[in-house]
Amino acid sequence: MKEFRVKGLSCGNCTQLLEHDIKQLEFGESATLSFHSGRLLLDPRVPLAKVKKILQSDGAYIASAHEHDTDHDQSHTHDHDHTGHDHNEHKGHEHHSGDGHGHDHDHSHSGSNSRMLTLLIVAAIIYFAAIILDHQVDRSIRIPLYLAATIISGYSTFWRGLKNLLRFRFNIDTLMTIALVGAVAIGEWKEATLVAILFGLNELLEGFGMEKARRSMETLLQVAPKEALIIEGGQEKVVPIASLQSGDIVRVKPGEKIPSDGTVTEGKSSVNEAAITGESLPVEKAAGEPVFGGSINNEGVLQIRIDKAYQDSSLAKILHLVQEAQETKTPTELFINKFSKYYTPLILVIAALVIAVPPLLFGGDWGKWLYQGLAVLIVGCPCALILSSPIAIVAGITRNARNGILIKGGVFLEQLGKIDTLAFDKTGTLTKGEPYVEKVIAYDEERFFAVAAAIEKHSSHPLAKAIMKEIARRRIPIPEPDEITTVSGQGIHAIVEGQKYRLGNEKSMEHLEIPEQVRSAIESFKSEGLTLVLLADDTQILGLFGIADEIREESKAVIAALHHSGIRRTVMLTGDHQKTAEKVASAVGVREYYGNLLPENKVDKIKSLAREGQVAMIGDGINDAPALASAQLGIAMGKGTDSAIETADIVLMQDHLGKLPEAVKVAKRVNRIIRFNIIVAIGLKAIALLLTIPGLLTLWIAILSDMGATIFVTLVSLTILIQRKSASN
Repeated sequence: MKEFRVKGLSCGNCTQLLEHDIKQLEFGESATLSFHSGRLLLDPRVPLAKVKKILQSDGAYIASAHEHDTDHDQSHTHDHDHTGHDHNEHKGHEHHSGDGHGHDHDHSHSGSNSRMLTLLIVAAIIYFAAIILDHQVDRSIRIPLYLAATIISGYSTFWRGLKNLLRFRFNIDTLMTIALVGAVAIGEWKEATLVAILFGLNELLEGFGMEKARRSMETLLQVAPKEALIIEGGQEKVVPIASLQSGDIVRVKPGEKIPSDGTVTEGKSSVNEAAITGESLPVEKAAGEPVFGGSINNEGVLQIRIDKAYQDSSLAKILHLVQEAQETKTPTELFINKFSKYYTPLILVIAALVIAVPPLLFGGDWGKWLYQGLAVLIVGCPCALILSSPIAIVAGITRNARNGILIKGGVFLEQLGKIDTLAFDKTGTLTKGEPYVEKVIAYDEERFFAVAAAIEKHSSHPLAKAIMKEIARRRIPIPEPDEITTVSGQGIHAIVEGQKYRLGNEKSMEHLEIPEQVRSAIESFKSEGLTLVLLADDTQILGLFGIADEIREESKAVIAALHHSGIRRTVMLTGDHQKTAEKVASAVGVREYYGNLLPENKVDKIKSLAREGQVAMIGDGINDAPALASAQLGIAMGKGTDSAIETADIVLMQDHLGKLPEAVKVAKRVNRIIRFNIIVAIGLKAIALLLTIPGLLTLWIAILSDMGATIFVTLVSLTILIQRKSASN
């Protein structure tokens, strides 16, 4: 597909009509045009001249062109009944500058905000001059002044509306054109001019609001580095970012961006990962440490082995998914778009009734009721209603992306604001997923620690690592084992300094008579939800380790903040036994917990919870992917597995839950603002329409009610981008 950046789109409704017209062209069936991002995706075979002509009809123009490589695109569908939406995730998204700059926009003031503002100022000066001269000059001078101001501020709207009228297509421009012609026809020059100027101002402010939200998104997208310093045969060479492949070695100097995901091979430095994770504090990196593309190297020189080609890196995925997120329509937007299709024709019918019924049935004055009918047409512009949702959605996605929270579409942002139940996986989510020794009992301290270390020191098992950390802390000398054998179901058999030992769980000690004192200690450890590792020789148990998964420091505060933000039900699902589940749930404040669950049991539990409320599932492991997919909303930890990240609808790019309450708050606020905007947009119009009953509606009240609502919903939506410093941040 070929991608173009389109500027000068006047409104969401007009953009839909333009997309419809482009789809009618040969090979145009797959075309998409987004008002949110100003992106046009086209089959390269579509005749570009015809597309430009269609865009011109609305005062829009092609500002730039890019290649959009569909060979890398990988689409998958989120099979979520609650949305009915497919979410396309395109993995490789390379942008190559093209010279597709269009200059067709000179015909219209819609193409340039500054040019449009200048025209409106000139029109306003002429208009006020005409009002001042109203009683001092003849009509032959006054009317041309009003006409000049009307033409300067409203000619593009008039032509677009006239073309739509001839095609029997009724949108905002059509309504405004009918109203302008009608006002001039009945001699209301002053009000016709004011309508043209105020509508031009309305368009300018509407465009500014959406552009502000887009610019905020584009600032976010500019974190991608453009070039990399690659080392080949000992020589340094600057190459484009898109040419990087796995295995390449790059050098990153202080202040430069790391070009793609990789591993440090040489050097030491702190790295700012805010662009990826939203975390402001730098992270220390040394040889062997992983790094993200797009993060900034602070002070030292780093040599990095690239692990992923740029198009597969975390940054490329984030940037592309954030772009794609703007394109998805929420259920609210779909409803508004559908509603506005019927709303505009309905307003035309109401306007016709206002014009005809009072004079025909009640002897009203035709001139007066024609004027009232024209005012109804202006009230009928659905600008504010159509804008009530998209700016808030883009602002919400951008705000969360700045915090390292990747929301894959407006539909998922809206859903996040509706959830009342959060299900957590335990390991790696509420806990660190790194076992540590919580309790130790040694009956023969001298042998217990030394022999346990000798057996475990070459093992990569997580429990062995936990034991080695504890023994390293105690600074005990470690002998070399003579022999080590792993026996299935019986732990590890070893010979250390000529003597036989066994290390393992309780079952592996069945060959021994266990004294009551030791049995009591074992039961105590088990009741606390600890995993047991025992060491014994041929005759007795030398000691036992009680190992737990360390709870994340922030988990308790996060759960409390989620309850405070309106999540009424928090549930923990884990494969660990019930005692461990109980212990962790109690420590972090989760209200319900279920242990001994296999991946399929987690799916069943999620489905059961979904029957009682709106459920989101959060996890990080590959075994969480089925549960993430079956929840109404799947949330993955960003440093978890690719499988969980691919399946999830929302990704926390940090390795903790700290930003989750903020994401929920932003989502709930977006939903509140959208509801408020819809009420304001419809409410102001309803009040204006009620003024027609006593015949008090004027053209300027009509345009002010429409413009006031549009400006108001735009400004309210943009407040979402304001990020207050708070404890939750």
